[in-house]
Amino acid sequence: MGNLKKSKDNAVIFGVIGGIGEYFNIDPVLLRVILVVITFLGVGTTIPVYLVMALLMPEGNSSRKTTDYNPFSNNSSDYTNKTKPKSQRKEAEKVKEDDWSDF
Repeated sequence: MGNLKKSKDNAVIFGVIGGIGEYFNIDPVLLRVILVVITFLGVGTTIPVYLVMALLMPEGNSSRKTTDYNPFSNNSSDYTNKTKPKSQRKEAEKVKEDDWSDF
């Protein structure tokens, strides 16, 4: 099974639930739903336990490639020679002030 680690591939907040799901081979979405239901039922220990686990669990390794294109980065080396040329914007047509033909 491996060691219990936070998931980097299946993380929403800290990756704790994703790591538990990967460790026990359970769908993390199901675990998240269970956690939300338990939290709303009034069990007051779920959030503190989650935060303690987030601090104590070691970081997991990502199985994703790190060389993927990131559209939010300003690194031009990520996407060189693949950008589309910018199209020219058309000027808006001038409309007569008394023209109400569209209404």
